[in-house]
Amino acid sequence: KLLQFDNIDELLSQSRTRADEAMAEANILAVELSKGRKKVIPALEKTTNEYLGQMGMPNARLKAACNRASAADGSGGLHAFGADLVELLFDANKTGRFEPIGKVASGGELSRLMLAIKAQVAKSVQLPALIFDEIDSGISGEAARQVGLLMRSLASGHQVIAITHQPQIAARAHAHFFVYKQENNGAIRTRLRRLEEAQRVEAIARMLSGEALTESARQIAREMVEAP
Repeated sequence: KLLQFDNIDELLSQSRTRADEAMAEANILAVELSKGRKKVIPALEKTTNEYLGQMGMPNARLKAACNRASAADGSGGLHAFGADLVELLFDANKTGRFEPIGKVASGGELSRLMLAIKAQVAKSVQLPALIFDEIDSGISGEAARQVGLLMRSLASGHQVIAITHQPQIAARAHAHFFVYKQENNGAIRTRLRRLEEAQRVEAIARMLSGEALTESARQIAREMVEAP
């Protein structure tokens, strides 16, 4: 301890040198990371906007802003994710006014944006599974069908689990599991069972028409399940 006290100036100098070296290396890495981000942003915007068009939002546009952070503390704006401030901006109706997603996107728009971005991330990162919990919220009709097709495409290379109330999406699955509650000795338990082909048609028909099942609803559900 006495030796450390006697050599405190030298120890401080060594620590400052190491800190300066680490900061210099961090800045080099931050520049490389920034270049990489700016290189992929055009492709991210283009592909996301194409996906949004497929999902019933032909006029929606995503824009990624990547700007250098600033700091007055000598860090050069460095933070845990480099030296950039990345913000996703959104314009739902081709107005030319881009605002932060959290301020202007509705629930349904957020759901489709998330799916469009996750679909691209999944191609670059080996994810063990993709879980979508009611990502179809706020959409229906052709948009829901396109979401189902995109999920099925993702499932060709990943395990995809989707919790949904949309028949257009449930019909695109390779396997359909039904979640229900059951009372057992006074306690309510949540159960899960895989549906066979006929049961699956019945479940999708109920999504289409409610509890009052009709033969026409069954026929539509059957066609949806059998569609390529």
